[in-house]
Amino acid sequence: MSNVTQVAGKAIPVRGNDIDTDRIIPARFMRTITFEGLGEYAFYDERFDSQKKPKKHVFNEKKFSGASILIVNKNFGCGSSREHAPQALAKWGMKSVIGESFAEIFSGNCQMMGIPAVIASEADVKSLQDFVEKDPELMVNINVEEKKLSYGDMSFPIEIPEGKRQSLVLGTWDTTGMLVQNLDRTKKLVKKIPYLNKFG
Repeated sequence: MSNVTQVAGKAIPVRGNDIDTDRIIPARFMRTITFEGLGEYAFYDERFDSQKKPKKHVFNEKKFSGASILIVNKNFGCGSSREHAPQALAKWGMKSVIGESFAEIFSGNCQMMGIPAVIASEADVKSLQDFVEKDPELMVNINVEEKKLSYGDMSFPIEIPEGKRQSLVLGTWDTTGMLVQNLDRTKKLVKKIPYLNKFG
């Protein structure tokens, strides 16, 4: 298990409230057996027209290449519960998302992947988006353990539910990985549970 105590890197601002999972990754790109290759389809319909010609979108701007922290606004990741949305962002290179608020299922899916989805005030998010647009090389540090975000000489508090924070910091966020890592113990436990022991 890997402990996620901080995430540092360049950032990319995606402005707008209520950006749903269909905008993050259109449903037609979800016909895959694995999540591999989904990164190229992140915000696809926002980035390309029907003739596959690039449109104006921050994910198409070279100055933001290599960014690993996504800065969003209110209710990001609303809509369907598809895990493909955070998977597409992760495959693009995102390691954390900071916003004013998130849809609960989207936030939960991020958590299961070890991607901190942290919350800040509207004013702090806007200020950070403005700074990053002016200076795409700006390094941003999200300290999950101390619940603080810093960049340059600036810093502000961030919020994350305590259970999620501890899970990231302690490295217990990957529940599937924990089951696999403790496979022998898991099998023994399954045999003790009446409605599961037939699968043991």
